[in-house]
Amino acid sequence: MSTPAEDIVKLAIGPTKAKDLDFTPGEKILAEIIVGDAFGVDRMDYLLRDSHHLGVAYGKFDHYRLIDTLRILPPAPFDVKKENYVEPTLGMEEGGMQSAEALMLARYFMFSQVYLHPIRRIYDIHLKDFLEHWLADGKFSTNIKDFLALTDNEVTAGFFRAANDTADSNHDFARRIVHREHFKLLYQPHPNDVKMNPDAGRAIYDAAQVKFGHDQLRYSPQKQKGGAVDFPVKMRDGQIVSSSAISDTLAKVPIVSVDYIFADRDILNEARKWLKDNKNEIIIKFKQEEVE
Repeated sequence: MSTPAEDIVKLAIGPTKAKDLDFTPGEKILAEIIVGDAFGVDRMDYLLRDSHHLGVAYGKFDHYRLIDTLRILPPAPFDVKKENYVEPTLGMEEGGMQSAEALMLARYFMFSQVYLHPIRRIYDIHLKDFLEHWLADGKFSTNIKDFLALTDNEVTAGFFRAANDTADSNHDFARRIVHREHFKLLYQPHPNDVKMNPDAGRAIYDAAQVKFGHDQLRYSPQKQKGGAVDFPVKMRDGQIVSSSAISDTLAKVPIVSVDYIFADRDILNEARKWLKDNKNEIIIKFKQEEVE
Protein backbone atom coordinates (compact mmCIF):
# COMPACT_ATOMS: atom_id res chain seq x y z
CA MET A 1 0.00 0.00 0.00
CA SER A 2 1.61 3.26 -1.10
CA THR A 3 1.50 6.52 0.85
CA PRO A 4 -0.27 9.65 -0.49
CA ALA A 5 3.15 11.19 -1.20
CA GLU A 6 4.18 8.13 -3.22
CA ASP A 7 0.92 8.29 -5.15
CA ILE A 8 1.73 11.87 -6.16
CA VAL A 9 5.26 10.89 -7.17
CA LYS A 10 3.93 8.04 -9.30
CA LEU A 11 1.62 10.31 -11.28
CA ALA A 12 4.12 13.18 -11.46
CA ILE A 13 7.10 11.34 -12.92
CA GLY A 14 5.92 7.88 -13.98
CA PRO A 15 7.48 4.39 -13.74
CA THR A 16 10.54 5.11 -15.89
CA LYS A 17 11.86 7.59 -13.29
CA ALA A 18 10.25 6.31 -10.09
CA LYS A 19 11.88 2.92 -10.48
CA ASP A 20 11.89 2.19 -6.75
CA LEU A 21 8.07 2.33 -6.55
CA ASP A 22 5.62 -0.41 -7.52
CA PHE A 23 2.98 0.64 -10.05
CA THR A 24 -0.33 -1.07 -10.67
CA PRO A 25 -1.46 -1.25 -14.33
CA GLY A 26 -3.96 1.52 -13.62
CA GLU A 27 -1.30 3.78 -12.11
CA LYS A 28 0.91 3.26 -15.14
CA ILE A 29 -1.93 4.35 -17.42
CA LEU A 30 -2.64 7.44 -15.29
CA ALA A 31 1.05 8.41 -15.29
CA GLU A 32 1.17 7.91 -19.06
CA ILE A 33 -1.81 10.23 -19.47
CA ILE A 34 -0.09 12.94 -17.43
CA VAL A 35 3.63 12.70 -18.27
CA GLY A 36 3.90 10.09 -21.02
CA ASP A 37 6.32 10.58 -23.90
CA ALA A 38 3.66 9.91 -26.52
CA PHE A 39 0.41 11.52 -25.33
CA GLY A 40 1.08 13.04 -21.91
CA VAL A 41 -1.05 16.11 -21.29
CA ASP A 42 2.04 17.91 -20.03
CA ARG A 43 3.56 17.65 -23.52
CA MET A 44 0.36 18.73 -25.26
CA ASP A 45 -0.08 21.68 -22.88
CA TYR A 46 3.40 23.18 -23.14
CA LEU A 47 3.43 22.98 -26.95
CA LEU A 48 0.06 24.69 -27.34
CA ARG A 49 0.66 27.22 -24.56
CA ASP A 50 4.17 28.17 -25.63
CA SER A 51 3.26 28.54 -29.30
CA HIS A 52 0.30 30.74 -28.33
CA HIS A 53 2.26 33.07 -26.06
CA LEU A 54 5.21 33.27 -28.44
CA GLY A 55 2.96 34.05 -31.39
CA VAL A 56 4.23 31.17 -33.53
CA ALA A 57 2.30 28.36 -35.20
CA TYR A 58 4.94 25.62 -34.84
CA GLY A 59 3.40 24.01 -31.74
CA LYS A 60 -0.19 23.76 -32.91
CA PHE A 61 -1.96 20.50 -33.71
CA ASP A 62 -5.51 19.11 -33.57
CA HIS A 63 -5.54 18.15 -29.90
CA TYR A 64 -9.33 17.73 -29.88
CA ARG A 65 -9.18 14.98 -32.49
CA LEU A 66 -6.17 13.40 -30.82
CA ILE A 67 -7.84 13.20 -27.40
CA ASP A 68 -11.06 11.86 -28.92
CA THR A 69 -9.20 8.92 -30.47
CA LEU A 70 -7.04 7.91 -27.49
CA ARG A 71 -7.71 4.41 -26.21
CA ILE A 72 -6.32 2.01 -23.60
CA LEU A 73 -4.98 -0.90 -25.66
CA PRO A 74 -2.77 -3.97 -25.36
CA PRO A 75 0.68 -3.58 -26.93
CA ALA A 76 0.99 -4.42 -30.61
CA PRO A 77 1.36 -8.22 -31.10
CA PHE A 78 5.02 -8.22 -32.08
CA ASP A 79 5.89 -6.53 -28.78
CA VAL A 80 4.21 -9.20 -26.69
CA LYS A 81 6.82 -11.25 -24.81
CA LYS A 82 4.59 -12.65 -22.07
CA GLU A 83 2.54 -15.74 -22.78
CA ASN A 84 -0.41 -14.78 -20.59
CA TYR A 85 -1.50 -11.36 -19.30
CA VAL A 86 -0.20 -8.32 -21.17
CA GLU A 87 -0.42 -4.95 -19.43
CA PRO A 88 -2.41 -2.38 -21.41
CA THR A 89 -0.94 0.94 -22.46
CA LEU A 90 -2.08 4.20 -23.99
CA GLY A 91 -2.71 4.05 -27.72
CA MET A 92 -5.18 5.34 -30.26
CA GLU A 93 -7.61 4.52 -32.99
CA GLU A 94 -6.41 4.60 -36.59
CA GLY A 95 -8.42 7.74 -37.29
CA GLY A 96 -6.25 9.78 -34.95
CA MET A 97 -2.90 8.98 -36.56
CA GLN A 98 -2.63 12.27 -38.46
CA SER A 99 -3.19 14.17 -35.21
CA ALA A 100 -0.49 12.08 -33.52
CA GLU A 101 1.92 12.82 -36.38
CA ALA A 102 1.12 16.52 -36.10
CA LEU A 103 1.88 16.40 -32.36
CA MET A 104 5.31 14.85 -32.92
CA LEU A 105 6.12 17.30 -35.73
CA ALA A 106 4.99 20.21 -33.55
CA ARG A 107 7.40 19.07 -30.86
CA TYR A 108 10.24 18.82 -33.37
CA PHE A 109 9.61 22.32 -34.74
CA MET A 110 9.29 23.89 -31.29
CA PHE A 111 12.58 22.36 -30.18
CA SER A 112 14.42 23.36 -33.35
CA GLN A 113 12.95 26.87 -33.60
CA VAL A 114 12.33 27.82 -29.96
CA TYR A 115 13.57 25.62 -27.10
CA LEU A 116 17.07 25.06 -28.52
CA HIS A 117 17.40 28.39 -30.32
CA PRO A 118 20.87 29.87 -29.59
CA ILE A 119 19.55 33.08 -28.01
CA ARG A 120 17.23 31.13 -25.75
CA ARG A 121 20.11 28.81 -24.76
CA ILE A 122 22.55 31.58 -23.87
CA TYR A 123 19.99 33.29 -21.63
CA ASP A 124 19.39 29.98 -19.86
CA ILE A 125 23.14 29.80 -19.29
CA HIS A 126 23.42 33.40 -18.05
CA LEU A 127 20.51 32.87 -15.65
CA LYS A 128 22.14 29.70 -14.33
CA ASP A 129 25.45 31.56 -13.87
CA PHE A 130 23.68 34.27 -11.88
CA LEU A 131 21.73 31.86 -9.67
CA GLU A 132 24.81 29.78 -8.86
CA HIS A 133 26.49 32.89 -7.43
CA TRP A 134 23.41 34.64 -6.01
CA LEU A 135 21.77 31.75 -4.13
CA ALA A 136 23.16 30.56 -0.81
CA ASP A 137 25.64 27.77 -1.58
CA GLY A 138 24.66 28.13 -5.24
CA LYS A 139 21.47 26.07 -4.82
CA PHE A 140 17.79 26.51 -4.09
CA SER A 141 16.84 25.58 -0.55
CA THR A 142 15.33 22.15 0.04
CA ASN A 143 13.36 23.54 2.96
CA ILE A 144 9.82 23.72 1.58
CA LYS A 145 8.94 27.06 3.23
CA ASP A 146 12.13 28.74 2.07
CA PHE A 147 11.78 27.29 -1.42
CA LEU A 148 8.19 28.50 -1.85
CA ALA A 149 9.08 31.92 -0.46
CA LEU A 150 11.63 32.50 -3.23
CA THR A 151 9.47 33.39 -6.22
CA ASP A 152 10.27 34.80 -9.65
CA ASN A 153 9.75 38.28 -8.19
CA GLU A 154 12.63 37.91 -5.73
CA VAL A 155 14.97 36.51 -8.38
CA THR A 156 14.06 39.25 -10.86
CA ALA A 157 14.57 41.96 -8.23
CA GLY A 158 17.89 40.34 -7.33
CA PHE A 159 19.39 40.51 -10.78
CA PHE A 160 18.02 44.02 -11.40
CA ARG A 161 19.78 45.23 -8.25
CA ALA A 162 23.00 43.49 -9.21
CA ALA A 163 22.85 44.73 -12.80
CA ASN A 164 22.61 48.35 -11.67
CA ASP A 165 25.31 48.14 -8.99
CA THR A 166 28.81 47.86 -10.43
CA ALA A 167 30.17 47.04 -6.97
CA ASP A 168 27.93 43.97 -6.65
CA SER A 169 29.86 40.71 -7.00
CA ASN A 170 27.12 39.41 -9.30
CA HIS A 171 27.04 42.50 -11.50
CA ASP A 172 28.54 40.89 -14.61
CA PHE A 173 26.22 37.90 -14.45
CA ALA A 174 23.15 40.11 -14.02
CA ARG A 175 23.93 42.82 -16.58
CA ARG A 176 24.14 40.26 -19.35
CA ILE A 177 20.47 39.47 -18.73
CA VAL A 178 19.05 42.88 -17.82
CA HIS A 179 20.94 44.94 -20.42
CA ARG A 180 20.88 42.24 -23.11
CA GLU A 181 24.66 42.02 -23.19
CA HIS A 182 24.57 38.28 -23.72
CA PHE A 183 27.41 36.25 -25.17
CA LYS A 184 27.13 35.84 -28.93
CA LEU A 185 27.21 32.65 -30.95
CA LEU A 186 30.79 31.89 -31.98
CA TYR A 187 30.43 28.43 -33.46
CA GLN A 188 28.10 25.57 -34.22
CA PRO A 189 29.33 22.57 -36.18
CA HIS A 190 28.82 22.52 -39.91
CA PRO A 191 27.93 19.08 -41.37
CA ASN A 192 31.38 19.00 -43.01
CA ASP A 193 32.98 19.58 -39.59
CA VAL A 194 31.08 16.65 -38.13
CA LYS A 195 32.18 14.44 -41.02
CA MET A 196 35.79 15.20 -40.11
CA ASN A 197 35.15 14.73 -36.40
CA PRO A 198 31.82 13.91 -34.65
CA ASP A 199 33.13 15.83 -31.59
CA ALA A 200 34.00 18.97 -33.55
CA GLY A 201 32.17 21.23 -31.08
CA ARG A 202 34.10 19.90 -28.09
CA ALA A 203 37.38 20.19 -30.03
CA ILE A 204 36.77 23.86 -30.85
CA TYR A 205 35.63 24.67 -27.32
CA ASP A 206 38.67 23.06 -25.69
CA ALA A 207 41.02 24.92 -28.01
CA ALA A 208 39.15 28.20 -27.52
CA GLN A 209 39.43 27.87 -23.73
CA VAL A 210 43.21 27.60 -24.03
CA LYS A 211 43.29 30.67 -26.28
CA PHE A 212 40.75 32.95 -24.57
CA GLY A 213 40.04 31.50 -21.10
CA HIS A 214 36.99 29.82 -19.60
CA ASP A 215 35.29 33.03 -18.39
CA GLN A 216 35.05 34.39 -21.92
CA LEU A 217 33.21 31.36 -23.30
CA ARG A 218 30.18 29.17 -22.72
CA TYR A 219 29.54 25.74 -24.24
CA SER A 220 26.07 24.29 -24.78
CA PRO A 221 25.81 20.82 -26.29
CA GLN A 222 22.22 19.71 -25.94
CA LYS A 223 19.91 17.13 -27.41
CA GLN A 224 16.13 16.97 -27.45
CA LYS A 225 14.89 14.51 -24.86
CA GLY A 226 13.17 11.41 -26.10
CA GLY A 227 12.98 10.12 -29.62
CA ALA A 228 10.60 8.33 -31.91
CA VAL A 229 7.70 7.01 -29.85
CA ASP A 230 5.93 3.73 -30.51
CA PHE A 231 2.37 3.10 -29.39
CA PRO A 232 -0.41 0.63 -30.27
CA VAL A 233 -2.96 1.61 -32.87
CA LYS A 234 -6.38 0.00 -33.20
CA MET A 235 -7.15 -0.38 -36.89
CA ARG A 236 -10.66 -0.14 -38.29
CA ASP A 237 -10.79 -3.93 -38.60
CA GLY A 238 -9.97 -4.31 -34.89
CA GLN A 239 -6.34 -5.40 -35.34
CA ILE A 240 -3.76 -3.87 -32.98
CA VAL A 241 -0.58 -2.75 -34.76
CA SER A 242 2.46 -0.65 -33.93
CA SER A 243 2.40 3.03 -34.88
CA SER A 244 5.83 2.67 -36.49
CA ALA A 245 4.44 -0.02 -38.80
CA ILE A 246 1.83 2.28 -40.32
CA SER A 247 3.46 5.72 -40.13
CA ASP A 248 6.61 6.61 -42.05
CA THR A 249 6.29 10.13 -40.66
CA LEU A 250 6.73 9.10 -37.02
CA ALA A 251 9.74 6.95 -37.85
CA LYS A 252 11.46 9.83 -39.65
CA VAL A 253 10.88 12.75 -37.27
CA PRO A 254 14.45 13.87 -36.45
CA ILE A 255 15.91 14.41 -33.00
CA VAL A 256 17.03 18.02 -32.54
CA SER A 257 20.63 18.27 -31.40
CA VAL A 258 22.72 21.44 -30.99
CA ASP A 259 26.35 22.12 -30.17
CA TYR A 260 26.78 25.85 -29.50
CA ILE A 261 29.86 27.78 -28.42
CA PHE A 262 29.24 31.34 -27.22
CA ALA A 263 31.81 34.11 -26.69
CA ASP A 264 31.90 37.36 -24.76
CA ARG A 265 31.34 40.34 -27.07
CA ASP A 266 34.69 41.80 -25.99
CA ILE A 267 36.57 38.97 -27.73
CA LEU A 268 34.02 38.02 -30.38
CA ASN A 269 35.72 39.54 -33.44
CA GLU A 270 39.13 38.24 -32.43
CA ALA A 271 37.68 34.82 -31.68
CA ARG A 272 35.89 34.63 -35.03
CA LYS A 273 39.10 35.49 -36.89
CA TRP A 274 41.04 32.91 -34.85
CA LEU A 275 38.40 30.29 -35.57
CA LYS A 276 38.40 31.03 -39.29
CA ASP A 277 42.17 30.62 -39.44
CA ASN A 278 42.42 27.48 -37.26
CA LYS A 279 39.13 25.56 -37.38
CA ASN A 280 40.04 22.65 -39.64
CA GLU A 281 43.43 22.18 -38.03
CA ILE A 282 41.88 22.04 -34.54
CA ILE A 283 39.18 19.57 -35.56
CA ILE A 284 41.59 17.20 -37.29
CA LYS A 285 44.23 17.43 -34.54
CA PHE A 286 41.65 16.69 -31.84
CA LYS A 287 40.44 13.63 -33.74
CA GLN A 288 44.00 12.34 -34.15
CA GLU A 289 44.70 12.78 -30.44
CA GLU A 290 41.52 10.84 -29.60
CA VAL A 291 42.65 7.95 -31.82
CA GLU A 292 46.12 7.88 -30.27
